[in-house]
Amino acid sequence: MTPAAEHAIAYRQCSWQSDRDALLAVRIAVFVDEQAVPLALEVDDCDPAAIHWLVVDGSGAPIATARLVDATKIGRLAVLAAWRGRGIAQRLMALAEAEARRLGSCRLTLGAQLQATGFYAALGYREAGAPFDDAGIAHIEMVKALR
Repeated sequence: MTPAAEHAIAYRQCSWQSDRDALLAVRIAVFVDEQAVPLALEVDDCDPAAIHWLVVDGSGAPIATARLVDATKIGRLAVLAAWRGRGIAQRLMALAEAEARRLGSCRLTLGAQLQATGFYAALGYREAGAPFDDAGIAHIEMVKALR
């Protein structure tokens, strides 16, 4: 990838109906291919009504995604391996939090994979409850009050 393509990253809010294939391309690469989550568990009934974000590179190829369900739960945050460590996930979280605030939410929850709790804690999320299994991966619920 060229430096120009890296700087041309675009973030946009979208819907499942308009961008299903691009959203799925990222989620399948990260969750199904990398983490062995069954595809049947990756796509759920929340997708059609959720607010989604899609991140594309300078060529228009999908590189990251996230979703907001019922203005209260962030999920399906995924960044392709080659694009990690560039602040993309943090920006997606900020966009989702801003939209939740706009919709009147005062609290957000998410199910964090245990190895990602440090990332979410740095963004102000706190662990709530005991670890649980989700699709064969250890998770914990995390919450953040929105002000």
